[in-house]
Amino acid sequence: MTDGPPDPAQGSQAKINTDVPQSARIWNYWLGGTDNYEVDRAAGDQYVALYPGIVEIARSGRYFMDRAIRYLAGEHGIRQFMDCGTGLPTLDNTHEMAQRAAPDSHIVYVDNDPLVLAHARALLTSTPEGTTTYIDASLHDPDAIMERAAAVLDLSKPVALLLVNVMGHIVDPDEALAVARGLLRPLASGSFLILDDCTDTHAGFNAAQKVYDDTGAIPFRLRSPEFIAGYFDGLEPVEPGFVQSPRWRPEVEGIDTEDLPTLCGVARKP
Repeated sequence: MTDGPPDPAQGSQAKINTDVPQSARIWNYWLGGTDNYEVDRAAGDQYVALYPGIVEIARSGRYFMDRAIRYLAGEHGIRQFMDCGTGLPTLDNTHEMAQRAAPDSHIVYVDNDPLVLAHARALLTSTPEGTTTYIDASLHDPDAIMERAAAVLDLSKPVALLLVNVMGHIVDPDEALAVARGLLRPLASGSFLILDDCTDTHAGFNAAQKVYDDTGAIPFRLRSPEFIAGYFDGLEPVEPGFVQSPRWRPEVEGIDTEDLPTLCGVARKP
């Protein structure tokens, strides 16, 4: 971890390894982005061959984020958003979603992947009324994240914390719960958790994930719906509660939403 936010003009000082597939780059590939390498595309294609639903999982998580952000900005007046595990820029990013709904929104991105850091310049854009900031930090150190977030956000006011398809990268389950609670603890009453994660309820998905882990990429753990719901313990879920990502406040009525092995929700800190 660096001592302060990186200079986007300088990029990351860490070496970008193009010999091993990397989750942010594979996810970028599935979302239709171009910030990936042949090793990532090969791993992504191998995964899709085993479980084609992963592309829809990636995209449904992005659409869920957009609906949740717009809901909190419009219905609850949230103007501060902290996105942990930012990933690479795609067609629509958190600051764009938030500032489209409320131009005076303040967004903090948190990640420590070298390629993501190299794209900080692209992420550090904002409307004149709002701000967008980047923190180079590891999700394994929630205290350090929140200490640095306090320098750019007003933690006496509500913040929306986004943990979207990232918690599986914390392999130890006890640590995963501790990280989520450590990030939430300093947030003011009236803050919200926006979380989406992949479940272990589909045999094909489980098999594909095992092959992915064997590639040498950063491991990702699929977890039970009951475990994922535990991230929201002590919070007040908003309707419709904890559901598969396409089923959280869908905006087109009368259309069947796909049955995906995911669980998401939005919940308020009392």
